[in-house]
Amino acid sequence: MSATGRNTVHSGAVRDSAVRGDTARRRPRSGPAVLFAALVSLLATTLLGAPGAVAREPVEKAPGAAQGVAPAAALTEVTGFGSNPSNLQMYLYVPDNVAAKPAVVVAVHYCTGSGPAMYSGTEYASLADRYGFIVVYPSVTRASKCFDVSSPQALTRGGGSDPVGIKSMVDWVTRTYSADTGRIFATGISSGAMMTNVLLGDYPDVFAAGAAFSGVPFGCFATTDGSEWNSACSGGTVIRTPQEWGDLVRNAYPGYTGARPRMQVWHGTEDDVLRYPNFGEEIKQWTNVLGVGRTPAATDSPQSGWTRTRYGATGDQAPVEAISLQGVGHNLYAWGMAARVLTFFGLDGSDPGPQPQPGACKVTATTSAWSTGLTGSVTITNTGTSRVEGWQLGFTLPSGQSVTNGWGAMYAPASGAVTATNATYNGTIAANASVSIGYQANHTGNSSAPAAFTLNGTACTGS
Repeated sequence: MSATGRNTVHSGAVRDSAVRGDTARRRPRSGPAVLFAALVSLLATTLLGAPGAVAREPVEKAPGAAQGVAPAAALTEVTGFGSNPSNLQMYLYVPDNVAAKPAVVVAVHYCTGSGPAMYSGTEYASLADRYGFIVVYPSVTRASKCFDVSSPQALTRGGGSDPVGIKSMVDWVTRTYSADTGRIFATGISSGAMMTNVLLGDYPDVFAAGAAFSGVPFGCFATTDGSEWNSACSGGTVIRTPQEWGDLVRNAYPGYTGARPRMQVWHGTEDDVLRYPNFGEEIKQWTNVLGVGRTPAATDSPQSGWTRTRYGATGDQAPVEAISLQGVGHNLYAWGMAARVLTFFGLDGSDPGPQPQPGACKVTATTSAWSTGLTGSVTITNTGTSRVEGWQLGFTLPSGQSVTNGWGAMYAPASGAVTATNATYNGTIAANASVSIGYQANHTGNSSAPAAFTLNGTACTGS
């Protein structure tokens, strides 16, 4: 199968890697497929098949002048991008008007799909033309054309398999284009949605947010026998507590205490491939991981038949956003949804200029303690008339307390006078809006919440 209509970038250890437009693409490995792969291939159109809309055909364009850099506005295959234990292919789209420090969106295909099919069947490339970000399209070469979201290797940071290859793609892009490491995002459909969950679990320090269309929670598809398919999970019968789901994510990267990526999930109520209960389980998982309540902060219907719930905040970039589509099956992705993804990611407009800081703020803080530990929950409300763009919350922990883990902010130092600095996703607090963060801490007897707070130096009232 030739690479006609697509360019190829070869990169590796040497910096003077060549750019060629006529290199043949690697063929998928031959050999008998597993039973699941055969089933998926047979039912691809109606089950895990491509989205109905077609965005564009791959663009033919001459290679650019700079060696090792993909031609602008052309779907380009990049090889030799780094560690790639499962032989993934990397396709890249860089718009003509790429930003000086661009964001990166990783768009992950469905079973039986490919990077070029994801390029052609979604509008991320055209949106990149408008907003200046870069799109990476990973492509599976194994027979099933499904991503590995099942193996122990895939469900562990740096463990091997597909997530390692995708992380290498992101690293290549950030090196080559000086991309903004604070604005790396993942989105996917079906198998790609499951991989989106996995990427955010394995690499919370890499991805700022994800959007999963018809997926399942991180770890739901886990198997130990080499199988790609988990019938209990696909059937919606794997039910766990929020803590159990959250622990699966946290165990993928033990010891990590930094900010966690936000998550947007989409699901049709009539999904007969990855059943609808998985939608609720994803909500359980990511609200727990992000330390926000499971009672929606906002509920609306942005389109007929849709129910959108937001958790932890009410705005477009809430920690968790969930969209349920009444009467819709597995192939729910439709034209226009990518624009909503970009709104959630915060990529659909220019960066705001300096904004006035709040004239007033309110903080509610509570703790839930056990023998030598506690969980603290903090809600920051901007009671001023102007939105906050970037915040630092100052407070003093009671004597004997020391932060061991946190979410929604970076905490430093671990004890004494602590400063919590906003995460990528929650740096904006609109007037009369709130942001919720949390932490875990050890204590030696005093498990009280902090008594006073400042927001960007302004003293806040309590409640």
